[in-house]
Amino acid sequence: MATVLDSIPSSAAGKAERLVDKHGRAITDLRISVTDRCNYRCVYCRTGTDGAVYAELPIEDYLRIARVFVSLGIEKIRLTGGEPLLRRGLTDLVRELSRLRTLHGGLLDLALTTNGHLLEEMAQPLRDAGLSRITVSMDAVDAEKFVRITRVPGSYERVLRGIRAAKAAGLAPVKVNCVLLRGFNEDQIAAFAQFSREEGVIVRFIEFMPLEEDRLWTLASVVSMKEIVEGLESYRPIVRMAPNAASETAVRYTFDDDVGEIGIIAPVTQAFCGHCSRVRLTSDGKIRTCLFSQSDHDLYGAMQRGGSDEDMVRFIRRTVEQKEARHHIGEPGFLKPSRSMVHIGG
Repeated sequence: MATVLDSIPSSAAGKAERLVDKHGRAITDLRISVTDRCNYRCVYCRTGTDGAVYAELPIEDYLRIARVFVSLGIEKIRLTGGEPLLRRGLTDLVRELSRLRTLHGGLLDLALTTNGHLLEEMAQPLRDAGLSRITVSMDAVDAEKFVRITRVPGSYERVLRGIRAAKAAGLAPVKVNCVLLRGFNEDQIAAFAQFSREEGVIVRFIEFMPLEEDRLWTLASVVSMKEIVEGLESYRPIVRMAPNAASETAVRYTFDDDVGEIGIIAPVTQAFCGHCSRVRLTSDGKIRTCLFSQSDHDLYGAMQRGGSDEDMVRFIRRTVEQKEARHHIGEPGFLKPSRSMVHIGG
């Protein structure tokens, strides 16, 4: 494969003016969905049926887009899906993205979010290719509850082995994301606290957001941050930790003996939009400035029409300028986004 550094000329390779939206927020994080395929049918995401037409770009095009974004000051790239480990050529993509660190003083953070089903076999190759960090979605530490959520038999054991393989490969500290959904796994809070302490992973609870294909979300289905804190306190006293950065989405806690770490991401009850530093690229090459946007911005279409790197820079700047001030979940007149989570990228 010709490398992105060698084969794509760009006058943007030097220091360009950084991306800032009209609300004064610096945009430093890019999430790239490399596929909208998934081997799970999680109840809070998928319908349980599969008749979709999938969309993926050539690896070289994701690389070109990433290179232009990095030239504009992007400091973190996270690969998502769908399920990114299903994507052919993923390790090649990670290897080439890791070479972009030379454009960023060696400081580019390269991460990936996965459901973990294929992670046992891929953890070491991904680490060898240059992956910095990994997050695994895991919505119960009870095998029966886990299968009820994923609708894939045998999934819990595979994910658990994947988490341990990621730790062994040096991708630690592994983060484990749990979406809490009333009626399914709200009783797992204490069990995850123990899991964090015993396995040496960072567990992050996420409030259920209206991004599912079935459009079943209601405010009553959300397990709130307040409830999560109460559940943790019932297990063992917790201590709030300082944020790593102003734009950090999780409120962080440890326990009174400083063993284990829990994060709570509460976009519904305690929105963090004021410090948002993210934009997303869908698997078909469209920029989304917010998970809850009602429109896409077709960067790949501009590329297909022969756009230069400079044209892409202008397109990205215009798009970022339009980034929403905040979402409006739970407010009168709120509209769910035009795409579900699996088609946006987690």
